[in-house]
Amino acid sequence: MLFVRHASTPAMRGARFPSGEEPADPSSLEAAARLAASLGSADAGVAFVSPARAAWETAVAMGFAPVVVAALAEQDHGRWRGMPYEEVAVAEPESFARWLADPGAAPHGGESRTGAAARVARWLDGLRESGGEYAGRSGGKGRVVAVCDVGVIRAALGHALGADPTPFDLAPLSLTQVSAAREGWRIGYVNRKAAS
Repeated sequence: MLFVRHASTPAMRGARFPSGEEPADPSSLEAAARLAASLGSADAGVAFVSPARAAWETAVAMGFAPVVVAALAEQDHGRWRGMPYEEVAVAEPESFARWLADPGAAPHGGESRTGAAARVARWLDGLRESGGEYAGRSGGKGRVVAVCDVGVIRAALGHALGADPTPFDLAPLSLTQVSAAREGWRIGYVNRKAAS
């Protein structure tokens, strides 16, 4: 399975909690089209996308007819949705510190990182158990592309490693490969940037 972090958005550049409603930057969508050409990914199988607008736009720019999957949604940040990180840190320092330190905390009234990670893990394991057609085995028409935001990819990596969601920094339009193994998942590469 190939994870693609969706194209950049104004919220990413503004260091804001994602809301899922932000459009992708036009220049980043042009880069997504070039990425698809370099991968030949439009013929790769199926593209699952998070419900975020930028994920949908990225997949379309890559030449896919995307399939929206609720399990690929970025963590719900509740009342912090769309707010700048710095503003939240100043207005709610104790809640913000608790959220940073405790993956099970959801002081914003949304979803905890642990809850989001469990959702992503269930979806991944469901793919693996589905008989293999879309289990992420390399090559052929069985390849799966998932276009989503960073938190989902971190959760997938954490699941593959048997750990909490990992703090990898992943660039927009970067590629991360996670493949089904006999028992669990194997990580092929993380945050790979395609050649321009």
